[in-house]
This record gives sequence, C-alpha cells and structure tokens, in this order.
Amino acid sequence: MSSVPSLYLIIAFAPLLGAIAAGLFGTGFLGRQVNRRSSHMITIFLVFISAAGSVYNLYDVVNGAYFNGTWYVWGLIGDIKLEIGFLIDPLSSLMMVVVTSVSLMVHIYTIGYMSDDPGYQRFFAYISLFTFAMLMLVMANNMLQLFFGWEAVGLISYLLIGFWYTRPTAIFANMKAFLINRVGDLGFVLGIGLLFAYTGTLNYTEVFAKADALEPLNLPGTDWMLVTVICICLFIGAMGKSAQVPLHSWLPDSMEGPTPISALIHAATMVTAGIFMVSRFSPFFEMSDTALSLMLVIGGFGALFLGILGVVQNDIKRVIAYSTLSQLGYMTVALGSSAFSVAIFHLMTHAFFKSLLFLAAGSVIMGMHHNQDIRYMGGVRKYMPITYITFLLGGLSLSAFPFTAGFYSKEHIIEAASFTTIWGGQFAYYCVLLGAFVTALYTFRVFFVVFHGKERYDQLPADQQHHDEHGHDPHAKPHESPWVVTFPLIMLSIPAVVLGAFVAEPLMFGKFFETLNNVNPEHKAMAEIASTWHGWLAYGLHAFVTVPFYIALSGGVVAWYCYVVNPKAPVAIAKALSGINVVLDHKFYFDWFNESVIAPAARALGRGLWHKADEDLIDGLMVNGSARVVGMLATVARHLQSGYIYHYAFAMIIGLMAMISYFVLVYK
Repeated sequence: MSSVPSLYLIIAFAPLLGAIAAGLFGTGFLGRQVNRRSSHMITIFLVFISAAGSVYNLYDVVNGAYFNGTWYVWGLIGDIKLEIGFLIDPLSSLMMVVVTSVSLMVHIYTIGYMSDDPGYQRFFAYISLFTFAMLMLVMANNMLQLFFGWEAVGLISYLLIGFWYTRPTAIFANMKAFLINRVGDLGFVLGIGLLFAYTGTLNYTEVFAKADALEPLNLPGTDWMLVTVICICLFIGAMGKSAQVPLHSWLPDSMEGPTPISALIHAATMVTAGIFMVSRFSPFFEMSDTALSLMLVIGGFGALFLGILGVVQNDIKRVIAYSTLSQLGYMTVALGSSAFSVAIFHLMTHAFFKSLLFLAAGSVIMGMHHNQDIRYMGGVRKYMPITYITFLLGGLSLSAFPFTAGFYSKEHIIEAASFTTIWGGQFAYYCVLLGAFVTALYTFRVFFVVFHGKERYDQLPADQQHHDEHGHDPHAKPHESPWVVTFPLIMLSIPAVVLGAFVAEPLMFGKFFETLNNVNPEHKAMAEIASTWHGWLAYGLHAFVTVPFYIALSGGVVAWYCYVVNPKAPVAIAKALSGINVVLDHKFYFDWFNESVIAPAARALGRGLWHKADEDLIDGLMVNGSARVVGMLATVARHLQSGYIYHYAFAMIIGLMAMISYFVLVYK
C-alpha cells in the first residue's frame, strides 16, 4: 500500500462501513444486532463524517492541495497496474461535496419517509452503499476504478428501483433500467478499451499525457479519427447513465422506487455520472468536433422535447423525472459547447434544487397519504406550509428565476450554446431557449395544481388507492410532514437559492476549473460568455431585460392562467391538439419502439444464437460432434485390440516395412 492521506480513505469508506453494519447486521443476513434506530444512526453518522471530510477537503483544494496517488495495487499484468487510487482535484472535490451533502440529507429524510416500511435497514444499507460507489467513481485516478464505480452505482440503482419487489411495475422498471444501461456500458467499455490499447495505461495522468499522440491516428481499417471513435464510445456510456435520447426511457419508470432514491440517484448522483465522466475526459473531447456536435444535437433534443413530456404527466414524481431528463440535456449542450465548467456548475446547482423538488414531492405524497396523482390534490398549501415554500423555491431555481442558483448556471448554458461555432450549435441554442418556456410551464403546472385551487384529495378513485403502502386513509386531510422530512427540505433550499451567486465566478471564470477551461482555441464559447460577466449582481439585474427571462416568465404565466384562472383551458387545448397529445401520451413512441421493435429483434437474435450457435454449433457439432468422432474412431480401433501376440507382431512388421519403403522412396 502507498501513502494516501487518511482523510481520503475516511471520506470514501465511511459510507461502506455504514452499509455493512445496516446490511449485514440489520437485515438478518448475519443477525439482527442493528435495529431500526441503530441502522439510521450509524449510517447517518458515517455519511456525515464523509460529508464533513469532503467539505474540509474542498477547502484544502481551493488552497492548492491537490493529490494523485495509489492506495493499493491488487494486480499486475506485465507493467500494467490494476490499482485503487485517488485523484483529488477541483472536479473530484466538488463532486465529493455534492454527493455526500445530498446523500446526508436523503439519509435524514429517509427516517420519516420509510418509517413504516419493513425494509427499513435494507434501504439504509442500499443508500449508504450507493454513496460509497459514487465516491469511488468520482475519486478514481484510473479508468478501471472508474468502471468499477460506474457499474456499482448501476447495480445498486437496480436494487433501489426494485426495492418494493412485490410490485410487478417495480420489477419491470429495475430490469428496464439495468438492460438499457448495459447498452450504454458496452460503448463505455469499448471507449476505455481503445484508450488502454493505444496508451498502454489505465491511469488518468498517463492517458492524458498521450492525448496529443492519438490525435493524428485513424481507427485501423477505416478513415475514422481514432479520437472521435473513442469519444463517441465514451459518450454512449454517458447516454445510458445520464439518460440521453434514445437511452433515456428507463429514468421515468425508475420512479417506482421510494422517493428518497429519486433525489439521490436521479437528481444528484447517478444520472450526473455521465456528465462528470465526459468532463473528466474533456482533453479528448476537445479534439473531436464530431463528438461535440453529437452531444449538442442529442442534448438539445432532450432539453426541449423530453421536457415537453413533463407537461402531460399526472404523477408528481414523473413530472420531476422528465424535468431531470430536460436538465441533463442542458448539461450535455454545455459539454458540446466546450463549456465544461458551466456543465459542472449546472450539475451542482441541479443536484440541490432537483433533490429539493424530489424530496418536497415525497413530502406531498406523505401528506396526501401516498397518493401521487396531482389531479387529486389541490389546495395543499394551507396544510403543508413548509413543503409549499420549499417547493416554490426549488421551482424558481429550476425555472432560472434571477438570482437563484439555477439561474446562474442555466443562463450560461443558453449563452454558451448561442456562442458556439460547432455544427449543431444553433439547433441546441433554440432548443434550450424554448426549453426555458417548457421548464417554467411544467414546474408551475405542478405547483399550482398541487398547492392551489380546489381541494380534490377526496376524489381519488378506488382503483388508484393501492398506491398507499401503509394502510392510510387516502381520503383523509393532508398534513405537514415530520421534522426529519422538512429539515432536509429547508437545508437544501438554502443552496438551491443562494449558492449560484457565491460560486458562479470562481467556478466558471476563476482558476478553480482552469484545467476544464483549457479548451481548443477554436471553441470560443467560454471566452465569449466570460466577456459578458460583470459580477453576480449585474448579471442578475441584467436578466430582467433578456429574452430567456421573458420566455420563462411566459411559461409561468401560461401555467397560472391554465391552472388557476381558467382550469378549463387545458382541457380545451388537449382536445384541439388531440393528435399531438396522443404522441406525447405515448412519449414520442420510444417505449413502443423499444418494446415492439428492439425487444422482439433481441429475442429473435437470442433464440437464433441459442438454437443455431449454442445448440447446433457448440453443443451439437463441437461438443457432441467431437464426442461422436471419438466414439467412431474407438469403435474402429477396438478391433485392432485382439489380445493375440502374433497379431501385434504382424502389425509391427507391416508398420516397419511401410516406414522403410517411405524412406527409400523419399531419400533414394
């Protein structure tokens, strides 16, 4: 083992210890020494230690304390080291703070949300284990450890999405997430494999040092730039993990899991792993305009069109899930514009305001006795004032209202898209610009339908009352959630509102992300947006005379008119646009295509490989066929084993004569 500061080991492995305590000794696997109370106390304390260490580490990094070292070498293949190591730089340090702080709030929130669930200890074990896996991913200094963390968060998300495994919908959702992510992971492992094949190393520092040597190379047998192929393969991995079109359809269905994991996995950590990974490999992406163009087009499509789907959803968690898809599209547009620091900035602000919205939605679900359909809510604000205010603050940040955290990051993405000269930039710009209207529309649609208007909680149909997991009366009056639920909401609302103003300048234009901002001179988006920055106050005030602000404002006004002033308007609009509404209800037919085209083709291919390749070729010809050949030879050869010495002597003489004849004829 090499010398690694103990702080990094504590940050990474403290959540793992909590997962072991709650999972092995609280679920009956190795006993039940850890009861329900002990499980949340142990895991919360250890995650708090990790979060506090991450904050202290960020302070050190801001003051120039970088680290890159190996902790443990667990294998050698020639000169290739298979190792566990840490790279502590501004990018990883910021991610560590985001992961652990949001995880801590989710752990506290879970005490209230899962209080009646029989899988209490198991849930705490899962979310602590997930935190450990995410930390290993972001702290890695080599591609193998990155891949371990990448696959670990995918596996644990499978367990969390299917946490309520008695529900058929949950089982379908976690299998769907697992399979779609495997498609992306195939591209990811191919990208890593190509980098390893051409650099001969798995270590980030050594790989990046050889980046320039890869730029002039082509993929053997083609005229494709090797760097472009590598970047596209890596981005395919990001498409799966960060739910980009067309590998996005798993994320809305994953809302079948408990609400705390929606905040942890689908707002702050797992889905942003792809954004983090692309940023980490930014030196390679900067060499390929083709890969950047692909990101601009896919990100722009997701930012606008997947956001539109949120307008027609009635499940409160699914609306926020489609919002996540849209915001991930915004981050991808920033990556494609070579504004990597802006993408990470939005990743951070999004983590806080979106986890706030998910947890606030969970608070509403608890207050509504586990009803999730917004059509049967209304007037909730007078029953849940804390949830009401915190949801509003999160919605304002999501809608990029001036001076909120989301405003500073989202507005700079729109600017970066407007300044980029890469092909696809104009398409992405108009998508993210119009996406501002859509974002405000679906955000305030939920806000007004849930918290304002007529109370409708007593109208919940009988066929939807199965959503109640804990035997509560679905027609009872709403109530505010306990403090273990509202406390995380208050704590998350603070960074969701004020964080952007404090960190915008150092993150985007200071030396903190100097490496990320070291881009190709031909990619001028960051330089252009830097020229428009005159401080957080001037930037916020200037927003009131910009086009994006009024586009977003119009979305909020339309939502107010349709769902407060004239509730009949949405019904009339839906009838007038019935054809479009059918397409939206079917989610642009992505699920239909997957289930009706891809799945049957995959099954047919699987059956073909099973019958033709496995049964006929491998088992039939190679295994059983070789056995039959041996049997036939044995059947013939056994006649030569007569047991008479004179037969063997005759065979020897015949063989000797044949050998003599051969040598005479060949060497005469």
